[in-house]
Amino acid sequence: MPSAQDQKRLLDGDEGPNTGGMGAYCRCPLVSDADLKFIHEKILQRAIDGMKKENFPYVGVLYAGLMLSKDGPKVLEFNCRFLDPETQVILPLLVTDLYSIMTACVNGELAKVPVTWNEKQHAVDVVLTCGGYPGSYENGKLIKGYEKLTNDCFVVFHAGTSSKSGSVLTSGGRVLTVVAVCDSLKEAAAKAIQSGERIHFEGAFFR
Repeated sequence: MPSAQDQKRLLDGDEGPNTGGMGAYCRCPLVSDADLKFIHEKILQRAIDGMKKENFPYVGVLYAGLMLSKDGPKVLEFNCRFLDPETQVILPLLVTDLYSIMTACVNGELAKVPVTWNEKQHAVDVVLTCGGYPGSYENGKLIKGYEKLTNDCFVVFHAGTSSKSGSVLTSGGRVLTVVAVCDSLKEAAAKAIQSGERIHFEGAFFR
């Protein structure tokens, strides 16, 4: 999969408290071809080979959380699942049907499925949170505006929302993630921010 970077700090300029992720972008231009080769061969492949050698072959999603240091990529964690908001900017660039990939994994036939990606576009998302997040916050705030994002370049993911009497309300700290897919990283970032400004609920915040 292509690389993605998420923004953990609550505020602009990477300031404020740590969060589950305030947004992400894909592909990450900070990762060089040499870094990607190292990650593939020395981290991911070694992890897979190690589990197989110990008779615990892994089938599923293995997501590596990495940090770029002066000494090269370092592993922070491995996750046996997709992560958000990173995955929400990765999967919109996937051309191959995800179900076909997952079925091939289960059946041990992944090598037979050509996994292809949209190489020409970039994706950026912003996470809209409740006021007070990542600390205490109130739920039940009416959400408006997201339904107007019908342009093909936008995808809206619900996270902390609920439905009541036909209305959509906040029900968690990270409420919605809005993804923009465009021909350039700069354009995608601008549109993702613009889309965030069009969604309204009491205490809404994004960086």
